Amino acid sequence: HDALILVDGAQSVPHMKVNVRELGCDLLAFSGHKMCGPTGSGVLYVSRSLLGKLDPLYLGGGTVELVDLNGYRLLEGPAKFEAGTPAIGEVIGLKAAVKYLESLGMNAIEQHEKILSKKVYEGLSQVDKVEVYGPEPKFKLGVTSFNVEGLSPHDVALILDSMAKIAVRSGMHCAQPLVRSILGRQQGTVRLSPYLYNTVEEVEKFLAAIEQIAGSA
Repeated sequence: HDALILVDGAQSVPHMKVNVRELGCDLLAFSGHKMCGPTGSGVLYVSRSLLGKLDPLYLGGGTVELVDLNGYRLLEGPAKFEAGTPAIGEVIGLKAAVKYLESLGMNAIEQHEKILSKKVYEGLSQVDKVEVYGPEPKFKLGVTSFNVEGLSPHDVALILDSMAKIAVRSGMHCAQPLVRSILGRQQGTVRLSPYLYNTVEEVEKFLAAIEQIAGSA
């Protein structure tokens, strides 16, 4: 049907090697702040075959080759999508973050997260009143979503913060149709997202806190 394929790489690019040619996608987007970069930064990959066929939604300085009383002619390539003054500081910060991740090695980051994710999954699965969503760690990345019976995900997040200084996200995670309709969770879930800077000891602290919270629910 000549449909274009857009991949949301926000939860994959920071955690593993991603090859757009192997994926065969037309577009891929990801966020800078999920990979140690500044907020407000991000990347949109567009395949070369598609680049010339798309027109920008916004026009402005830096996007045009020619403007006269009869119209305008856009620049070729990515420049036609980048109207106005770019977020220079954010782009520099994102470049530094990418270089840092490359220095660590994406394979090493992925393996470290798998160790943490396995411990999180196995630990949560053994706690009464805790429901874990998603497949086993070997079939996914390090992000783990769960709920504690009798408590809203927002309450769990607040208790973790106040009791153990552990930061998690609670709510719909930009996926309301999935969370509401498929999981049947009207308030969302708690999401733990361990990253390269987290340790096994911190996972153990988290599991101990959840066990205490679930025991009091």
